[in-house]
Amino acid sequence: MEESKTSTRLLLTSVVVMLVVLVTGPLGYKFGLAPLMPSMTSVMIGVIGGLLVSLVSLGMWVVAFKQGKRRDKLLLLVSLVVGLLPMGAMAPQIIKAQSVPPIHDITTDTQEPPEYSAVIALRADAANDLRYGTEALSPERHAELQLTAYPNVKTSYSELDVASAVARARTVLNDQGLEIVDVNVDEGIVEATATTFWFGFKDDVVVRVREHESGSKIDVRSVSRVGTSDLGANAARIERFLNTF
Repeated sequence: MEESKTSTRLLLTSVVVMLVVLVTGPLGYKFGLAPLMPSMTSVMIGVIGGLLVSLVSLGMWVVAFKQGKRRDKLLLLVSLVVGLLPMGAMAPQIIKAQSVPPIHDITTDTQEPPEYSAVIALRADAANDLRYGTEALSPERHAELQLTAYPNVKTSYSELDVASAVARARTVLNDQGLEIVDVNVDEGIVEATATTFWFGFKDDVVVRVREHESGSKIDVRSVSRVGTSDLGANAARIERFLNTF
């Protein structure tokens, strides 16, 4: 009897530890307390550890059910459910990774992507550069993958003049929580940086405004500093910006 209670408590303690590991890994990277790979490893440990705890809890719950141990059944059920939380939190990301191309540079203009200026200095230690395409992925293939996966990411047109459109772009980016890096009205450029909540990953955005007939033409580009795939985050950010603009 006592051994059963001890095992149940151990499972509950283990599942709490897995949750702590899951949360502290990303936050450790975000605040500069741990490198990226150990932080990613901690997430995997949290997910796999949580699943193992859930499986053990399920087995013990069956035993407790047969023996009529009501209190143990309740605690084991709690342990089983909580153990699944890490997988529940990561499942959408895992599914998303399978449904989007392995690219992290998205733009409305794949032929002449908007160029960065002020942001370049902030990316000195970034794993990803600002070339459209990579050594393993030509610009043409990159564009093909993007256009197939994100057909709604395309140039937008406005009745606003260039100066007004630049001001509007700055306001929208700021309202959407991005940090404004630079605004150049003469060049029709706004640069900003988005930071994710958990890992603190940074994606850099540039909005390019050009004259078009009686109004303006707006192109946007969003590039992640780390990671091969952005899990669709950059495309979603651009679409959100254009829909609001």
